Amino acid sequence: MQEQEQRNENSPVFARIRQEIEAYPVVLYMKGTPMFPQCGFSASAVDILSRLDVQFKGVDVLGDPSLRNGLKQFSNWPTFPQLYVKGELVGGCDIMREMYSSGELKRLMEAKGIRSCRDRASHSGRSS
Repeated sequence: MQEQEQRNENSPVFARIRQEIEAYPVVLYMKGTPMFPQCGFSASAVDILSRLDVQFKGVDVLGDPSLRNGLKQFSNWPTFPQLYVKGELVGGCDIMREMYSSGELKRLMEAKGIRSCRDRASHSGRSS
């Protein structure tokens, strides 16, 4: 029953996911938090985003089974972490690693208008 409920496009879990990925340009659904990742894959994903120096919202899926299961249905992606950029699923840790290594992830961020924290600071008109 609960799994069937999660498949419902109008479910509260789907609504929450949509709200988060629309409200924040970069969202990482992960095990743990950015400060305290609870698996190696989530830690690697946080490291990649930190190297790109982009702000992101980290969402811990471990404490909320309905969110964890709902995300799998929403994205049709079975594992975590899951990276969303401007509302679109990019993928998990392996895809992030490949894209980061090739420079594609940085190009995607730039194409979506997501600048690094350093770039935002240098364009804010403030002198250092």
